This record gives sequence, structure tokens and C-alpha cells, in this order.
Amino acid sequence: MQEFLNYFEHLPIWIKGSWVLFFITFFWIIEGYYTFYKNPGNKWKHAKTNFVLLFLVLVINSLFGVLLTLVDGWLATSGFGILNLFEAPLWVKLLISILVLDFTSQYFVHFLLHKVRWMWRLHIVHHTDQHVDVTTGTRHHPLDFLIRETFALGVVVLMGMPISFYFLYRMITIPFTYFNHANISLPLWLDKGLSYMIVSPNMHKFHHHHELPWTDSNYGNVLSIWDRIFGTFTYDDPSKIVYGLDSSNHTDDEDVLFQLKIPFSKEVKSIEK
Repeated sequence: MQEFLNYFEHLPIWIKGSWVLFFITFFWIIEGYYTFYKNPGNKWKHAKTNFVLLFLVLVINSLFGVLLTLVDGWLATSGFGILNLFEAPLWVKLLISILVLDFTSQYFVHFLLHKVRWMWRLHIVHHTDQHVDVTTGTRHHPLDFLIRETFALGVVVLMGMPISFYFLYRMITIPFTYFNHANISLPLWLDKGLSYMIVSPNMHKFHHHHELPWTDSNYGNVLSIWDRIFGTFTYDDPSKIVYGLDSSNHTDDEDVLFQLKIPFSKEVKSIEK
């Protein structure tokens, strides 16, 4: 187990990038055969905007990778953190860490991005996409992603978590992010069955519906249990879904500069939070 975790502790950045590229490509291909929603526009033009935002996110992710390495050195010598307060097998601490990360740095911070007004202004960029597909999983305002990474870093420190735990979890989130954003149509029985444990494509599609209350539901990324426990789970007829955001001017959803300016633009409306 330790040797397996050591692999993630020293994971080269090119492998992380290849992991992202593989799953984007994989689900891009699958979308061509099992399409949920037919995009009348140009798929590549739509993807270009999201890929530019992905590049900015990867830069931030790389910087946090360096910071996490420094934090890991301090944690190893200081013995700080909740995980150091009790004895347990390595796999138990790893499982606890994954659950804590999934709840805090995915579900809870996503909940805050919807409920805290200034944070919502940043998160609008993710929801202005009118043609949700696999590339939408990469669509985050840099400051939105900065909040997510800062939150995750705080959790790592509080838990006294080895950096290998965090990097393993990040690798787990990548296929789930692209899977639940992918423009694919699974058999309803399969999608609904998956939604009892993990975030399925249909489940996340409701989150991208343009109107409340669906927009403020289904916050999870990997596990769906948090939405079920805290009453934010939604599942209905997928044919009712309309992408975008009714409270915002998202006519320029494929203009990168426009999207980057959204949090600071008075021209873009947002609902009171």
C-alpha cells in the first residue's frame, strides 16, 4: 500500500496532464455515439473556450502542487493534524481522507459557491455554458478554482494528510468530473441506479438546468451520498433540462474574455444569494 501511495506522491505533471487528456478524449468519442443533447453549434468552437479556461486552471493546479509539497514536508516533521491523533491501518486513514476530501473540497465548497453571493459571481462562469459536454468539466473561472484549491489545502493541513492521499484523490476526481459532465445518454435504469452511490451524468445535468431549484442541487462530484444526506439531491425527467442560466446574460458563453470579466461586470445579472 505504501509503495502504491509513494507513486502518487512523486507523480510527474505530464502524467497528470495525460490523465486529463485521456478522459476528455474518451468521453468526447463516446458523446458521438450516445449523445444526450444535439449541439447545433460548432463543437470545436465551444470546446476552445473551455480549453483556454482549462489551461488557466492547470497553471493554478501546478502552483498548488508545489505548495502542497512544501506543506507535506512540514506536516511530516510536525506531526500536526487529526490523522496523527489516532492509530489505524494506512488504508483506513486513506479511506477517511478520501471521504473527508470528497465532502469538504467538492460537495461543501461547491455548496458555498452557490450560496455565498461573491463566490457565486465567480461560479456563474461554469453555469453559463449553454451546451454542456465533457469540456464543461474544465470550465471554471481561475478565481473559482483558486478558492477550491485553497479550501482543499486547508483540509490537507487540518487532517495532517500525506500529500499522496490528496494526489490520489485528485486523480480519482478526474474521470468522475468528465463522466458526469459528458453529453451522453445512459439507459435511465442504469443512470438512476448509479446515482444512488456516485454522481451520474443525468444527476449532474439537473445541476446545469437554467432555473432554480435544480441549479441549487446535486453539488457532489464523486459520491452522491452527500446530496442525499443533506437533502440537496434531485432527480426528475432529463428531457426537461435546459442548459444555461436564466438569471445571467450568457449570450457570450463562448467568449473567453467576456467569461473572465463576468464576476466583475455590472452588465451580468445574478440572483440574490
